Amino acid sequence: MVEKVVKTDEGWKRLLTREEYIVTRKHGTEPPFSGKYYDFKGKGIYRCVACGNDLFSSERKFDSGSGWPSFVEPITEDAVTERKDEGYGMVRVEVICGRCDSHLGHVFEDGPPPTGLRYCINSVALRFVPDDQL
Repeated sequence: MVEKVVKTDEGWKRLLTREEYIVTRKHGTEPPFSGKYYDFKGKGIYRCVACGNDLFSSERKFDSGSGWPSFVEPITEDAVTERKDEGYGMVRVEVICGRCDSHLGHVFEDGPPPTGLRYCINSVALRFVPDDQL
């Protein structure tokens, strides 16, 4: 079981940059092809920018052509949670950090084997840690 991180809105504002706050706490989205990790090839772990929770491994990252970093699965089953998102006139599945409930992106059922899933994640919601620093 992941220990939850809970902060007030003001606490999150003090911790995060403006862009990080808008994406992770207000369900924003960075423009496609603008994030630092969409075409990034480093080997390591992607963590939640808000709480440091391990979210995705570079070994499960792939180029989806969508303009956002994409992964076939989270690093562990409880790393993320999902919920229905009916915002902006669409029905999607939102991906949320399992530790602090930060908005990360969305998951779609058009990914490659073995899962068939595409976790489409905002770069600004991630902090990369290279293998040699783990």
